[in-house]
Amino acid sequence: MKSTSLSLIAGAVALAAVTGFAALTVPGDDGATEAGASSRLPVERSSLLCPAPGLSDLAETAYTSFTPPANGEGEAGTAELKSPAADTKKDDKEKDKSKSDDKSKSKSEDKSKDKSKDKAAGSDKPVVALKEPGKPVTADVSGSDAPALVGTATGRLAPGWSAQQTTTVEAGDGRGVLGVSCTAPDTDFWFPAASTAKTREDYVNLTNPDDTVAVADIELYGPDGTLKSDVGEGITVPAGSGVRVLISTLTSKAAEDVTVHVTTRTGRVGAVVRTADSKTGSDWLTASAAPAGTLVLPGIPADATSVRLVAFAPGEDDADLTVRLLGKTGPFAPVGNEDLHVKSRMTAGVDLKNLTRGEAGSLLLTPTQKDRATPVVAALRVVRGKGDKQEVGYIPATGPVGAQATAADNRSKGSTLSLTAPGAAGTVKVTASAGSKAGTPVSKTYKVAAGTTLAVTPPVPSGLKGTYALTVQTQSGGPVHAARTLALPQDGIPMFTVQTLPDDGGTVEVPVAEQDLSVLDD
Repeated sequence: MKSTSLSLIAGAVALAAVTGFAALTVPGDDGATEAGASSRLPVERSSLLCPAPGLSDLAETAYTSFTPPANGEGEAGTAELKSPAADTKKDDKEKDKSKSDDKSKSKSEDKSKDKSKDKAAGSDKPVVALKEPGKPVTADVSGSDAPALVGTATGRLAPGWSAQQTTTVEAGDGRGVLGVSCTAPDTDFWFPAASTAKTREDYVNLTNPDDTVAVADIELYGPDGTLKSDVGEGITVPAGSGVRVLISTLTSKAAEDVTVHVTTRTGRVGAVVRTADSKTGSDWLTASAAPAGTLVLPGIPADATSVRLVAFAPGEDDADLTVRLLGKTGPFAPVGNEDLHVKSRMTAGVDLKNLTRGEAGSLLLTPTQKDRATPVVAALRVVRGKGDKQEVGYIPATGPVGAQATAADNRSKGSTLSLTAPGAAGTVKVTASAGSKAGTPVSKTYKVAAGTTLAVTPPVPSGLKGTYALTVQTQSGGPVHAARTLALPQDGIPMFTVQTLPDDGGTVEVPVAEQDLSVLDD
């Protein structure tokens, strides 16, 4: 018989636990593998969470789910986004089946009635069920009481699975286009650029995808440090449910710039901040990339009338940052804002005004002293329009595209793709998928010069009907960061939303054993 190295098994088990059952291929008996070698394999399970859309009865929400096509074979798999309440009701019904036979008839009738009610609400079946890689599917929901959605993808639908939630509110204080890429559950989130100002109404949305209770803590940091609050501790998020927390109720202090830190004591959650401003409308603020010494914030629209940078240093040391805009032809320093000092555990905000000067760009933050890279998180608050026709959007710091990244919801018009290479030049391939109703995929390759931002109107599927997805894949050169702006103007208001495109985590790097794993017969 043959056995396998215990250390490799342990590593594979740990990897599977983190990535969602990533496949592991063991080298054959015909040769040893080079020391330190590794291979990238597709994940076999992915999870996503979409927050409850909003608080307005006028809200119209569109969901788009998509998995890029991939080479190779595998199980067909499934990918479903649905209300977690559906599973709870299903479990309750299954428990009822164990009741006595004397009551089975009446309970069967009751369950039938409940099922009819659920179908009317659309809660006992997936809101979005993806059938195959390469072709997006969509669903629409109206009103303020639409639930949060959770989902799991398996098999061939898991690698690179992405979903977009786009909500349009045409009037009221919450008006705007609120776009968010549905996220994976986690235990730690940073949100610079939130606010407790009187003109703002910002909510932290917490969604628990699991069948056990999660307990979360919310910490707030203003310009002078911690905004103390006891009510932000030990927030219970019921199993398969969501909780909204108005952050201005967690503190008595009003502050224009606030950093929100969400952690969990037990369990895991999806977390995102819904912002609303009485003058500039609403959008989602997603988490910044993990604290790092260098950050990239891509995709500032060319016609931005206001850009505000908010940064936070979570450690013991202050951070001194060099601020550069990466434009069409290269980097330049914003006049009067070439540098930014961020005190430890204090939120710093600076108004960069009309930073782009008519050209799309990306912001690069680097340590002023290369040998002192203090980790920071950051986000941009971007405004388009003027007067009573203003609209707000947010751009958090994000990681590079990596192997590939996807923006799921694109229309025939309105999308702008921003690509930036903060270091060496890089080349990416951009693929427009098949349409949700009809359309043939189209691909185009772009080379991004070092230190620049390239803003393009992305390719559109030939014969498009419905919506489509954009997938960006690194081909060569240095890291490329990307963001997609979706513009949906309404009544003269330049409504828009920006989604960053970090690596989708569709593959994982698996270390290969240094030695031949074949062993002795018994």
